[in-house]
Amino acid sequence: MKELLRPQRLAPGARVAVVAPSGRVPEERLQAGLDVLRGWDLDPVVGPHVLGRHPEFDYLAGTDADRAADFQNAWCDPAVDAVVCARGGYGVQRMVDLLDWEALRAAGPKVFVGFSDITVLHEALATRLGLVTLYGPMAAGIDFIKNARAQEHLRATLFAPETVRTIASGGTPLVPGRARGVTLGGCPSLLATGLGTPHTRTSARGGLLCLEDVGEETYRLDRYLTQLRRSGWLDGVRGVLLGSWERCADYGRLRPLLADRLGGLGVPVLEETGFGHCAGALTIPFGTAAELDADTGTLTLDEPALR
Repeated sequence: MKELLRPQRLAPGARVAVVAPSGRVPEERLQAGLDVLRGWDLDPVVGPHVLGRHPEFDYLAGTDADRAADFQNAWCDPAVDAVVCARGGYGVQRMVDLLDWEALRAAGPKVFVGFSDITVLHEALATRLGLVTLYGPMAAGIDFIKNARAQEHLRATLFAPETVRTIASGGTPLVPGRARGVTLGGCPSLLATGLGTPHTRTSARGGLLCLEDVGEETYRLDRYLTQLRRSGWLDGVRGVLLGSWERCADYGRLRPLLADRLGGLGVPVLEETGFGHCAGALTIPFGTAAELDADTGTLTLDEPALR
């Protein structure tokens, strides 16, 4: 797996487009997130359908075409330096095939931020544009607007990425050891359901795989991880970082499953790494060459995530 192209870091005054590719966005949380971004001397602009609502499926922020158009227009606007998702939920799988990837490529690299359901766009931007992306807090996320640690780590990654080349998670080794590879990942529920679809990697070979999820029963996580193993998608992975498992089983009950499904891969596995659906979530760049040291609980990037 090769290292991907790094977008340009942000500077004060940069224009940031906020889009909602997935679920409905509470207006009060959006406004709070915009206030945070303005406090960083950024210029946030909101897609016209961010507060939209699908006429039949109220879990979606507007129709698939509207959500795709917001993303497309934001990315292709030469005045926009970064595209930040408002929230996750569900819906990217419904809109990602409506995007004009040739136009997106022609628009050039931009900073992209999101997590959870946005896993699908991280995969698409990696496979179609060869671009480093940031798996991090979203503009209307409750864990972002109310948590200084999440804000500061994302802000440092955006403006001064050399200061966060080493991500010290405080995690512990599920399987000890050190490994080198290129970061990738997201929610196993979405990685598994993406198998065999366009804009999804065919393998995690050579990667440092970052996994976290939310609200999943243990048997469903078992299903996703087993599917990733049986499909061969995990063959050749170099190491695994485990983030949060919010609203899943108590971690004492979940840990044996993670050990069972991932411990036999023969690679280091770092648990409780502090990214994903949790307070104070760290921002993890995807597509960067890095070293995982499970014994010290660190992920060290070869270069800053952004140029």
